Amino acid sequence: MARRVRRPLGPLDLRSQAILRAVIEEYVTTAQPVGSLALVERYGLNVSSATVRNILADLEMAGLLTHPHTSAGRVPTDAGYRFYVEAITEAVSLPAVEQLMIRHQFGQVEFASEHWFRLAATTLAGLTRSAGLATPAKPHTAHIRRVDLVAVNDRIASLILVLREGSIKQAAIAIDGDEPLDQAMLNQVAGLLNERLIDLTASLAQGALTRLAGGDPVQRAALIVGERIVRILRDYDAAAIEEVFSDGLLNVMEAPEFAQSDKLRAVFTALENRAYLGELVGSVAGGGRIQIFIGGENGPLEMHDVSLVLAPYGRPGSAIGVVGVLGPTRMSYPQAIGTVRFVSGLMNELVDHLYA
Repeated sequence: MARRVRRPLGPLDLRSQAILRAVIEEYVTTAQPVGSLALVERYGLNVSSATVRNILADLEMAGLLTHPHTSAGRVPTDAGYRFYVEAITEAVSLPAVEQLMIRHQFGQVEFASEHWFRLAATTLAGLTRSAGLATPAKPHTAHIRRVDLVAVNDRIASLILVLREGSIKQAAIAIDGDEPLDQAMLNQVAGLLNERLIDLTASLAQGALTRLAGGDPVQRAALIVGERIVRILRDYDAAAIEEVFSDGLLNVMEAPEFAQSDKLRAVFTALENRAYLGELVGSVAGGGRIQIFIGGENGPLEMHDVSLVLAPYGRPGSAIGVVGVLGPTRMSYPQAIGTVRFVSGLMNELVDHLYA
């Protein structure tokens, strides 16, 4: 049999666009290859099956459709989905009632906390039936908002460091001294650090600590805690992303494409690669708009069966995070794009309020 050669297809006419759209939307719904008869019967194309077959063949030759060897029906390729997203479909906005409900839910959670990000991931997962993803809005340089210390025993204290950007860091610190630790002394240490370090970055805090060298037991303890705070800030600043909150993994597992759980496990193993995720976040943050990564457009081979719809939120130059959804390439892109756009806009409002 002669090998079929892919040939370029010029700008699609409206009829070809309608048929490509019908194939994609039928396949998204059924997860089954789509034949010409199903298109004629269900989509009111007002053309014969023979005409549809010819157009399907043209779309396949152009690389927008393909067909499994065991079926006469077609399925979209990554290129087909890309053309659909960029040239055919439009985002579907959330109904006003759902928007109001989501705003109310965010209004009930603790301000500037990880609950924001968990709720963002859960909201995206529930509305799109995909996996929702959210990263905290991470600045290039973090600032200290508050320091608290709690006695664990007579030598160890628990440090609670709140960053202006909303993150909370905790660490256990050993504080050696002539006298056992007590909460009253730790309150004095925290008070001194709050007086000297509020709104400072790691480098500025390091400079402020030089003025605490020596002194009384409170100052000596404050120096020990302060040096730990500086290390925490520097580690935080060095990381491309802080944490990824996700929800709705079961939604993806229910898709026929992931009937084998090891395929989905490989996807999330790839996502745990902080270098790759950091690259994604950097790309989306730098673009300043929704970006869609379809199948093979994702770097890791394990990600070639999924698509990501991601949007940045936050303040460029201050703190940027990303929200989005992950699902099979056979996802409802209009709904995913509209939902991600709304949630990222809502997160923008929250970050603006935080900085104001």
